[in-house]
Amino acid sequence: MQVLLKEAVVKLGNRGDVVKVAAGYARNYLLPQKLAVLVTEGNKRQLEIEKRNYQKRLLETKAVAEEAKARLEEVHLEVEKRAGDNGSLFGSVTVHEVARMLLDEGFEVERRAIELPIIKELGEYAATVRLHSEVTAEFKITVKPVA
Repeated sequence: MQVLLKEAVVKLGNRGDVVKVAAGYARNYLLPQKLAVLVTEGNKRQLEIEKRNYQKRLLETKAVAEEAKARLEEVHLEVEKRAGDNGSLFGSVTVHEVARMLLDEGFEVERRAIELPIIKELGEYAATVRLHSEVTAEFKITVKPVA
């Protein structure tokens, strides 16, 4: 089934792309979430009009995202977790915890935009945040044992 993307979808395509997807994926996720529409001439024309306006807004938000990226890359989060003698954690560091800590630091970031490695041991890790479709910021997370 071919659909026309109304928004950028990770690992699928950008806004305005015509992509071929499984019928169930389109019917159960893309169409109900309003991320895509079926391919018709009317939809293509409408999306072209929206795309022009979207490009203008995109440039404005990109400048704001670049500014936030500079501040976010200076952030160094410290997480205290219970750990065993060998340094492995009882549990793991989750995206929810990182989003909460970033909010405490003054960054309101959607949790789906945060990409974490699997953190199950003590140490220092690098995490990334997608602030914009073209801007990603990287920051450090240090996992320490609870004192």
